[in-house]
Amino acid sequence: MITTENRNIVRALFGQGKRKKEIARIMGIDPKSVRSILAGETDEACLRKDTKAVDPNLLREVLQNTNGYIQRAHEILTEEHKSDIAYSTLTRLVRKDGLLVNKDHSRHYSVEDIPGEEMQQDTSTYHIKLGDRSYRLIASGLYLRYCKMRYIKFYPYFNRFLMKCFFHEALTFLGYAAGRCVIDNTNLAVLHGTGKEAVFHPEMIQFAKPYGFEWFAHEKGHANRKAGKERNFWTVSTNFLAGRTFRDMADLNSQAFDWATDRYARRPQARTRLIPVALFENEKPYLIKVPLALPSPCRILERRTDQHGYIAVNANYYWIPGKARPNTKIIEYEKKIKIYPESETPIEYDLPDWTVHNAKYSPKGIDTNPYGEPRNLKKSCEEEEQKLRNLGQATAEYLDFVKSPESNIRYKPRFIRSLYALTKKLAPPLWSIVIERALKYRLTSMGSLVKVSTLALTNSGTASADWPCDDLFGKDYENRPAYREGCFSQENPLGPYEGPLDEKENK
Repeated sequence: MITTENRNIVRALFGQGKRKKEIARIMGIDPKSVRSILAGETDEACLRKDTKAVDPNLLREVLQNTNGYIQRAHEILTEEHKSDIAYSTLTRLVRKDGLLVNKDHSRHYSVEDIPGEEMQQDTSTYHIKLGDRSYRLIASGLYLRYCKMRYIKFYPYFNRFLMKCFFHEALTFLGYAAGRCVIDNTNLAVLHGTGKEAVFHPEMIQFAKPYGFEWFAHEKGHANRKAGKERNFWTVSTNFLAGRTFRDMADLNSQAFDWATDRYARRPQARTRLIPVALFENEKPYLIKVPLALPSPCRILERRTDQHGYIAVNANYYWIPGKARPNTKIIEYEKKIKIYPESETPIEYDLPDWTVHNAKYSPKGIDTNPYGEPRNLKKSCEEEEQKLRNLGQATAEYLDFVKSPESNIRYKPRFIRSLYALTKKLAPPLWSIVIERALKYRLTSMGSLVKVSTLALTNSGTASADWPCDDLFGKDYENRPAYREGCFSQENPLGPYEGPLDEKENK
């Protein structure tokens, strides 16, 4: 309602030559109201005459019976108590009188910034191009709420162990920690429950004690409780990642470290014009000093050594000296592992880049068995694939189909090796028939290919010896290097199998 005094001010401003929109902006009212006042309409305040009233005691009782659900309370009032109150009016009365029962509908609220009281941590997913490939990476960020200092690092994946490594790295660099760390209800730290009812994992509680802080989970759906961290991720997208290129993960984290701890930390904030680095120096007396030389987080792994002396850690294989092959204890850090074999000197390996898989590592200066391969080493099929592509255009097209998602072949390298083994058993004309039919009918089973080859050989009317095979072996095969290399082995004639000797004597 616009008072009589404000109406007189509007008329006075218009008399001074002010425009109507300018008057509306000065007075903070709608331009339509300005036009109606200058048009000479009545100055009497318009009062609503159809205001609906509900007995507060009745409304409180209905809300109590419905567990605070307003929609159900509106149905009871209109159907059982014959009230013609509108739903919007009912919600307004509930908010005005504070009649919500055991319900906290406030999605955010103002929390005072107190020096040394709070820090926030969260993760966010980004699609970032490293070199020539794009990867889905996870950014973990730590944010000191009062001074606005931040620390950020990217990971290919994120688990409880890496979460502890991140906190150790960030707090060791800053040298100080706040008394409370606000997180969402992530299962990396929360054992069960949400918000105030969250019960944190004993492992994470024990981890936080040396640093002097406690965990705090905000209510479910109240992400604005850590709005500073959420805003930080937006700044990462619009300021850090925009216009920058990265060679690899190490280059990405190096640039992120410089941006967060130097460039952005020395930049005045938009609203307050405060510099986080300068404010951090003032906040240090209120923060908790992180003890020096805290041990790096680690976890203990149990692995069984295979027959060639290798153990598998993070999809790579590490060799252990010695003749015994017992269970081995491994201590894994973020960037290295320490292996403690029984009755042997501990061995330390630096972990390779996260993109390296299926690689073998051995201690420097020690010769391992050159013929021994790890038990689960994934064998490449590049050589077999290249030889198959040299057999013709139809085979190359079929290989493209096999490697495409359309084929739904789960183990593609194994299928390609089996395909190459099949070519060694078939003559070239027969292989041409098989591969053309496989390409036409989109066959993805090795059993189906073998059946096609059998039917093609049976329906051709010629024996397998009649297929021209000169291009495979030739008449001069005895002069080939592969044949000459094996001629030094003794060839024993294979006679008919007569069974074991003990069975023959028993008979």
